[in-house]
Amino acid sequence: MVRAVLFDMDGVLVDTEWFYNRRRCAYLEEHGFVFDEIPDLSGSNETAIWEFFVPDDPVRREELRLGYRDYQKAHPVPYGELLNQDTKPVMEELHGRGVLQAIASSSYRSLINELVEIADVANVLDYTVSGHECSAFKPDPEIYLRAMGQLGVEPGECLVIEDSPLGIEAGKRSGARVLALKPHEGVHLDQSGADMVIDSLWDILDELG
Repeated sequence: MVRAVLFDMDGVLVDTEWFYNRRRCAYLEEHGFVFDEIPDLSGSNETAIWEFFVPDDPVRREELRLGYRDYQKAHPVPYGELLNQDTKPVMEELHGRGVLQAIASSSYRSLINELVEIADVANVLDYTVSGHECSAFKPDPEIYLRAMGQLGVEPGECLVIEDSPLGIEAGKRSGARVLALKPHEGVHLDQSGADMVIDSLWDILDELG
């Protein structure tokens, strides 16, 4: 029986992956980068992303990474526009059925809190955790194991809802059953490692058992 559902955030609760890819490239273009096409780094973490763009110059890499923090503040995520409209009603339905819920995201704590506020789901969430509060990012399963520990559930009692290959691997390594939400149009992700690919968050309800 499923006692808890653990949600990734980006690409699951809010369709941000395509926005992140484009915003990042717009910033880098201002610093001399040229792109024939926008690299799709959906589901990756901050360290891996900047190593991808600047593999051989750690000083330059850090300068760009820190500069991007200010660029992000000047170009915030329009969460209200990108919010998955199924997020609140599905979470409310799960809460009504007594299912525990958590958000386990590689995003910063401030962004998780912002999404929770905009989606208006604080009253149905039992726990949230950021990858920046863990010792390792996905695909390490720590973030999901930590959420399970806080909720008092076993991996076999959990569904993990993910979209990216790294997140799917983290969920599987935690011992949970993993459902992959089909990505936003224009985002290409290998979801073959998931137990099932779902078209909508509503499909979670069919897997409660």
